[in-house]
Amino acid sequence: MPIRGLEDATKVGLLTIECQNGATNPEFSGNDGLPGQAEERGIMSRLAELSNVCRKLSIPVFHSTLAHRPDWAGSNVNSGLLGRNRKRGRMVAGTAEVELNPRLEARPEDFILERMHGVTAFYGTPLDQLLRNCGVTTLIIAGVSTNLGIPGATIEAVNRGYSVVVPEDCTAGVWPEAHQFVIEHFLPPLAVVSSSTEIIETLSA
Repeated sequence: MPIRGLEDATKVGLLTIECQNGATNPEFSGNDGLPGQAEERGIMSRLAELSNVCRKLSIPVFHSTLAHRPDWAGSNVNSGLLGRNRKRGRMVAGTAEVELNPRLEARPEDFILERMHGVTAFYGTPLDQLLRNCGVTTLIIAGVSTNLGIPGATIEAVNRGYSVVVPEDCTAGVWPEAHQFVIEHFLPPLAVVSSSTEIIETLSA
C-alpha cells in the first residue's frame, strides 16, 4: 500500500536535519552520543540513497544546518544545548564540524539552509517559503536527532499545513532508548513513520 502523502512525487520534498560532521561523523566528533548512534545505525548511507532517488524523481532536497559565528554574535545562550555549544566552541562557522557529512553525498542543486540560532529547521530560515515555491505539500524528514531536531521540525511542518513522513532508519538519537520512545510514541500521532526502503518503493511506483 502506498505511503499516505507520497502518492504524487511532484508534491514531495526531502529535508535532512543537521547531517553535519559535528553531529553525525565520529571522525570529527568522537564516537560518543549522537555521532556514535548515527554511525552505529548507518543512517548516512541510507539517507544518501534516499536523496539520490529523490533527485532522480526531481524531488527537491533540503539540508538544515547549524553554524554559529566565531564571536557568537546573533546567537543567544538561552538553552542548555546552545550553552554547551558555546562553552565547548562547537558548531562554529568555518570549521569542519559544520560541513555536511561527506557520506550524505550532497549535490550542488540541493538547498542548504543555515541558521545561527535556534534549535529547529524552520526557525529563522526561508524553508517554508522555499517548500511552497517548489509545490511541496508532503515533507520527508530525516537526520538527527530524534531527541529534538526531528520532532521539532515535524511539529513545525504540521503547524504549517504539511504532511510529514519520517524514515526511521534514516534517523538517530543521542541514546537508543530516547530514539525508540520518540519513534514509537511521540511521532505517530503527527507523522507517518516508515522506512527508506518503503519510501523509495512508493516514490518509484
